[in-house]
Amino acid sequence: QVQLAESGGGLVQAGGSLGLSCAASRSIVSFNAMGWHRQAPGKQRELLAQITRGGNTYYADSVKGRFTISRDNTKNTVYLQMDSLKPEDTAVYYCAASGGLGIYGYWGQGTQVTVSS
Repeated sequence: QVQLAESGGGLVQAGGSLGLSCAASRSIVSFNAMGWHRQAPGKQRELLAQITRGGNTYYADSVKGRFTISRDNTKNTVYLQMDSLKPEDTAVYYCAASGGLGIYGYWGQGTQVTVSS
């Protein structure tokens, strides 16, 4: 069991930057992977970025080159740095933890990111 709490969402203009944080209630190295997802109204939730226990990263094509996932294991925190934001990035952003098999079973409450044009 783990509790995840996102923070850092807000309103930003197109082309701007925003940083999100995900604080976990226990060691994030106990999970196979940590990931950031987003869900826009009427859309399915999508995986944006992932970092594995071994430090390998994955990015969805829609955010590759603009978003960066990182972690601080001593602080039990995962970060998502978002640069060159676009209006289509507007969504609720979620932090999640995976125990393996590509399944994310633990989720935060989400934080709203709104990008204005």
